[in-house]
Amino acid sequence: MHISLRAGEKFYINGAVVRVDRKVSIELLNDATFLLEAHVMRVDEVTTPLRQLYFIVQIMLMNPADTPAASQMFANALAVNRKNFDQGEIAKGLSQVERLVWENRKFEALKTIRALLPLEAETLGKDKVLTPEQAA
Repeated sequence: MHISLRAGEKFYINGAVVRVDRKVSIELLNDATFLLEAHVMRVDEVTTPLRQLYFIVQIMLMNPADTPAASQMFANALAVNRKNFDQGEIAKGLSQVERLVWENRKFEALKTIRALLPLEAETLGKDKVLTPEQAA
């Protein structure tokens, strides 16, 4: 797998944070867990139930050593999301996310959650954005 990075960009690989000082192209020659900076959600962006789920899966991906604790958080957040979105496309997406996480395909789970965020915004309404504390 080839990864192209711009100067100053960070990426996360197997729990380590790497920043490059110039434009580079990296080739990963074996299986590695990585996340590009553009896909990292900051705490202050965790304003909805699905964003909270994304953040938890992100933690599981970025810090594999803490996966047991994060797995419990994931199960709890998934249950909350299932109550909030018990039908339609989001419900189908949550089932897919659950399967991907338990199959250790967390990057694909993040991609699936990102695709659900516009549907969540539409469902909740733009004026229903929560603070990070309310989303928790």
